Amino acid sequence: MRLAGKTAIVTGAGSGFGAGIATTFTAEGASVLVADINESAARDVAQRIGATPWQVDVADAASIRRMADQMPYPDIIVNNAGVTHLPQPMEEVDDADFERIYQVNMKSVYLIARTIVPQMKARGSGAILNIASTAGVSPRPNLSWYNASKGWLITATKAMAVELAPHGIRVNALNPVAGETPLLKSFMGEDTPEVRAKFLSTIPIGRFSTPEDMGQAAAFLCSDAASMITGVAMEVDGGRCI
Repeated sequence: MRLAGKTAIVTGAGSGFGAGIATTFTAEGASVLVADINESAARDVAQRIGATPWQVDVADAASIRRMADQMPYPDIIVNNAGVTHLPQPMEEVDDADFERIYQVNMKSVYLIARTIVPQMKARGSGAILNIASTAGVSPRPNLSWYNASKGWLITATKAMAVELAPHGIRVNALNPVAGETPLLKSFMGEDTPEVRAKFLSTIPIGRFSTPEDMGQAAAFLCSDAASMITGVAMEVDGGRCI
């Protein structure tokens, strides 16, 4: 029960890594707000794990304020919501896809910090976890703007950690390798046995990340056991970035 008595908001928790993190957090004793733009997905996960569902558009400031009102003074924020573009040459990614990556992967973190960090400062404690990616450390070709957004998030994590440490707030990131989530096909371009085998050949442990892997790593970084850890972008990647 590493998170007993804690409250947590997990964005993008209606599926994939976010659902895995929310599931582990509740098992570890936290009260969790399962936040997702897909209301029915959030409701399904919340019902399964005994949490509270919430529909949120993380790119919209008013929607984030409503979410914050639902769970004032959270102990933990997990910025997990994220999108990508299909693999293609950087100059072929259109304005709409680039803007969506910026809004969801980057601006949302700013909007959530602007809304919730003052509450954490007032209390003098808090843990923020940003879900970045190995793409921000070891970029793959044809995913340039997604790679860049995750590199930005890693730098933002470190900048936030330095600024917020005197206020008792820790900020860390996780860098997963691709996993069995709704984004997997987008990363690969097509989901065939041949493409999967090529993708897996770059991961020494030989498998994709799972929601359970992410949940366990997230629970540690957000728990009091990690009270001396801040500004870390921890790879959960089976050795891909070695």
